[in-house]
Amino acid sequence: MLGPVILAASRSDRMRRLISAAPVTKRVVDRFIPGETVDEIVPIVRELTDRGLELTMDVVGEDITTPEQAEAARDAYLALVERLKTLELGTRAEMSVKLSMFGQALPGGHELALANVRPVVEAAAAIGTTVTLDAENHTTLDSMFAIHEELRKDFPQTGCVIQAYLFRTEADARRLAGAGSRVRLVKGAYKEPAEVAYQQKHEIDKAYVRVLRILMEGEGYPMVGSHDPRLISIAQELARQAGRKPDEYEFQMLYGIRGDEHLRLAAEGHRMRVYTAYGTDWYGYFMRRLAEKPANLRFFVRSMVSKG
Repeated sequence: MLGPVILAASRSDRMRRLISAAPVTKRVVDRFIPGETVDEIVPIVRELTDRGLELTMDVVGEDITTPEQAEAARDAYLALVERLKTLELGTRAEMSVKLSMFGQALPGGHELALANVRPVVEAAAAIGTTVTLDAENHTTLDSMFAIHEELRKDFPQTGCVIQAYLFRTEADARRLAGAGSRVRLVKGAYKEPAEVAYQQKHEIDKAYVRVLRILMEGEGYPMVGSHDPRLISIAQELARQAGRKPDEYEFQMLYGIRGDEHLRLAAEGHRMRVYTAYGTDWYGYFMRRLAEKPANLRFFVRSMVSKG
């Protein structure tokens, strides 16, 4: 399987330098990350919302090594909030954050991440939108869930992400599926050991359906994070069985992947949210997109060898 190899490369400084220096890299990266600054991303926000889509915005960057970098990440999100305020989109444009960007891995990181993310969540609430806490590798999840629980005391609309490939996720889903919750379910995009996670695609797919059923039958708001046509169809059927209306759950897909499907689902009356990342520290995000889907890797390799 190439996925684990690519994920290992995502942590390699040598591979980072090699791929970043390749002339073709920028135009391939642009498929997934359509801008580096807030100014560059605003036209994308307008275009997608004008086409009936919703967004969740991610400022990319994970390799935070100092408190000052964590504060800079906080400030980048606060700047994003200010721009979203002028667009007056409400919950049609929310934000996703990785707590590693806010200092979670630093000494005293749990408290530091909470202190840095709280102003972002507060600012988002003030303009009528919200924040979802992304899931990262399994060693960070207890801290993420604790921060999520703390934030929901004042901002109950704060969402979180769970990953189907982890053994713990069914229990997490039951705990999180209460009234007022917002939970995004994804398959998972980190290299996890066999002691904590399913390794085979068919096992992960089955786990995804089990967890999704828990969320659909719960009282919260499920967010279906998948590009898999079969899982999308299953999600629609589970929602029907649970008696959910189209505005009582949503689909989420990545910018640059299956754009026609984004529009099709929106045209059918589904809530369709596009996960749209921007920023200069794109390498880790980009490599996980390649690892998640063989078609993404083929696209990159074809571009590397193309003369065009």
